[in-house]
Amino acid sequence: MLKTETLQAFYQQKFNAVPEKLDQDLGHFNVFRMGDCIMDASGKLVVKYSRRDFYKVSLVRGHNLFHYADKTLELKGTTLFFSNPLVPYAWEPISGPTPGYFCIFRESFFTHAGRAHIHDLPMMMPGGVPSYPLTETQDNEISLLYEKMLTEINSDYVYKYDLLRNYLTEIIHYALKMQPSEVLYQHADAKSRITAVFTDLLERQFPIESPSQRFTFRSASDFARHLSVHVNHLNRAIRDTTGKTTTAHISERITSEAKALLKHTNWNISEISYALGFEEPAHFNNFFKKQTSITPGAFRIV
Repeated sequence: MLKTETLQAFYQQKFNAVPEKLDQDLGHFNVFRMGDCIMDASGKLVVKYSRRDFYKVSLVRGHNLFHYADKTLELKGTTLFFSNPLVPYAWEPISGPTPGYFCIFRESFFTHAGRAHIHDLPMMMPGGVPSYPLTETQDNEISLLYEKMLTEINSDYVYKYDLLRNYLTEIIHYALKMQPSEVLYQHADAKSRITAVFTDLLERQFPIESPSQRFTFRSASDFARHLSVHVNHLNRAIRDTTGKTTTAHISERITSEAKALLKHTNWNISEISYALGFEEPAHFNNFFKKQTSITPGAFRIV
């Protein structure tokens, strides 16, 4: 399973320092010039393939590859790129140093102000197109907004975060008015990437912590629909990468969670059955016995 990069890890990696009271800042927002981040030995800013627990909007220049979910996007020139916590990604610069900007924020930076949910925006949805190429004029206009954010973030203005939110909203609407572009780059790791996305999404359904919680992604089709890929493509990628079917992975994870619930909770079989997505306890009994050769009730008293 891919490890999710936290805000703390982001600051430590990019700036070798973590802001005070970061955990208390539920609606965290910050903005940067890429040149201010720590580079690798070759002078490049490298972003490793993983999921983040925050949103990011970047203005990137130069020739770059963005490995995003099961795809690799080839970006040339200036591109506005949107990433979200649901989809892992990596950034691989092909040309030299790529000056640009980016801002990071948590979902509550928008929702606490009564705005629409950020994850409902087209560029933030799993399967959505995250990249928007910019002309020189558009580059200048978006860069000006980032410069305004950089000035404001360091000011003492009492309502600066309202203003920063407006600047970010303006960038988002700027992109929404554009036709997104997606140039796919054939990459040998595409199957590994979609397998990683599937595994991450599967794991994020667990643990089941209350009888009212419910596991809903029960089939390969459920996952394929959420990831916006064809189910046959998902099945082939997972089988070729792991040697097991998508269904086998799902069944093994449900079985593992069922064993934990049977051993470590006092929930009855019906409650566990419901939480794991089974319509009837009998269906859960049949599934569990097929996977373990023993009934749930017998397993609980062993």
